[in-house]
Amino acid sequence: MKRKRFKTLLSTVLLGTMLITAGACGEKFEISGDDLTKGIKAESSDTIDTYNEEDNREAFNFSMDLFKSNLLCDNTLISPISVFSALGMTANGARENTLAQMEEVFGLSREKINKLLELYKRNLPDEDKLKVNMANSIWFKEDESFNVNENFLQTNANYYDAAIYEAPFDDTTLKSINDWVSDETDGMIENILEEIPDDVVMYLINALSFVAEWDSIYNENDIVEGAFAADDGTTQTADMMYSEENKYIEDGEAKGFIKNYAGGKYAFVAMLPPEDLHLSAYVSGLSSDKLRLMIKNAKDESVNVMMPKFTTEYEVEMSDILVMMGMEDAFDKDKADLRDLGTAGGNLYISRVIHKTKIDVDEKGTKAGAATMVEIREESAQIDGGNTVYLDRPFLYLIVDTESYLPLFIGTTLYVE
Repeated sequence: MKRKRFKTLLSTVLLGTMLITAGACGEKFEISGDDLTKGIKAESSDTIDTYNEEDNREAFNFSMDLFKSNLLCDNTLISPISVFSALGMTANGARENTLAQMEEVFGLSREKINKLLELYKRNLPDEDKLKVNMANSIWFKEDESFNVNENFLQTNANYYDAAIYEAPFDDTTLKSINDWVSDETDGMIENILEEIPDDVVMYLINALSFVAEWDSIYNENDIVEGAFAADDGTTQTADMMYSEENKYIEDGEAKGFIKNYAGGKYAFVAMLPPEDLHLSAYVSGLSSDKLRLMIKNAKDESVNVMMPKFTTEYEVEMSDILVMMGMEDAFDKDKADLRDLGTAGGNLYISRVIHKTKIDVDEKGTKAGAATMVEIREESAQIDGGNTVYLDRPFLYLIVDTESYLPLFIGTTLYVE
């Protein structure tokens, strides 16, 4: 008698939001399911207390490689740390060649990824004008046919402080997940899920919130209406914000600046190539190491800055991109080895990696958000003098942690909206 095969689906969801000011506490909500957090507490694990320069370099390289692979003839925005975290959690369930390929793409071992992200989370600031929070949760289905690996859960509890829920995966679970996401993202993401398909067995969710003001907020006299030369040759009208910054960057081709958020632990970085060099050509040829060192070793020089208020929304399915980068087996229904995650009636493999982002930049600060979903299925006014950087044409930008230089967001603005 042939064994009846059934299709299951595992999805990993990572969310990121960035806010200008701290939002009010979300309303309390009820979780539909069994809270296993008390039973699986984070244990003392092998962690690090300082960043390793080489590990930070590799993480930055992965971030830029991922961004370049996503680069389009349109506004582009990704959150590398979101993708890194989502895939890092998933990698804790991988074995053999599947794991080896993931580590090769990351440039770091699974153990180093876990330690790097644990340290990052542990050192997040919690201040009035700068607050960064990361929350993780794992939801798995009450189903006799799916057995989750407890070591997998424990590892993610140890390094990601993940809350763990076993739930029926019905409409009540759908509401619980959406409420949890909304609460952890200060209401920025209201409904990450529209429905839970019958074959879903797990969700891994990381919610990221960044609450910050500029170190020096623009006032009304700093903002004037100006022109932005869009990539398609049209001229747009934009609200231009003028300031004088004290960190200048140049690489022989492009020039840029660093503008701190409150407290200086996070910063907005912008690079402007010359008018005769297309932004995509500049970014494609830009060395990750060169960019990171430019940011790290920015010149202490005055720079007159003009930047537009802008908003970007971006969505991409990253499966083909990650396969192209070398993560092949994890997406192959026959070759994928995710047995350390759990067991089901058929082989588990990644089917999709969905990434959504949004960013708003204005006179007060930055408001942005990101969401990454990994699906795993079972087979079946002008200032005179000094350096000048006027972002009045397409430019590259990053939001970075100024200690580790891990980028939360990397984007290009070809037109303003």
